[in-house]
Amino acid sequence: MIENIGYILIFIGLLFDFLGCLGLIRLPDVYNRLQASAKCITMGTCGILFGLFLVKGFNATGIKVLLCLLFIVLTAPVSAHALARGAYRSGVKPCR
Repeated sequence: MIENIGYILIFIGLLFDFLGCLGLIRLPDVYNRLQASAKCITMGTCGILFGLFLVKGFNATGIKVLLCLLFIVLTAPVSAHALARGAYRSGVKPCR
């Protein structure tokens, strides 16, 4: 039962990653693209990693997956904010 939930989370994470990639192609300016990529990373990749943790369980692989998940949750929003702030300070205008 837990493995099935893990596979469902992996599928949902892949769906978020796919939609985030579409957002990178379709959205008009750097700020919207940063928002799409940040959501893609945090929701999609973390969904895949947590699903993998549920499939593998508490062993060496599972602990490494949890550490990677924690690293992504802590760094992805900060990096997206830093990129958006840098774009704003360099004078990039938002799309109208």
